[in-house]
Amino acid sequence: MAHVLFVCLHNAGRSQMSQALFERAAAGRHTAASAGTTPGKRVHPEVVEVMRELDVDLANRTPQRLTTELAERADVVVTMGCGDECPYIPGKRYIDWNLEDPKGLPPDRVRTIRDDIATRVARLAADLDGDSGDQGS
Repeated sequence: MAHVLFVCLHNAGRSQMSQALFERAAAGRHTAASAGTTPGKRVHPEVVEVMRELDVDLANRTPQRLTTELAERADVVVTMGCGDECPYIPGKRYIDWNLEDPKGLPPDRVRTIRDDIATRVARLAADLDGDSGDQGS
């Protein structure tokens, strides 16, 4: 079982969607968390809205600050726009996803980001299912 940490700036959009969609795709085979380098006060309303369309409720999730401890616990760290603010922990597998920040975007654009994330997390979960525990590639 692998543990994935999804990181973006505010932990209020991309990383929250990624965590929720990964947990759904992994169906208990892997675990996930999310965090932000400068966490927001709440999940963006436009993100809550489009995730509800998939019966995923993010309204009560609270953005959390990225800590070294959270990163150390992860087997895989997926970053989304946090650049040099993301800590580097040797021996961890890092993946960078170039995803637009959904904050303030119209629902159609947020849906496109959500659907892109859904494809990426499904691929990641499948990759981890086939991983023999090797932290490379």
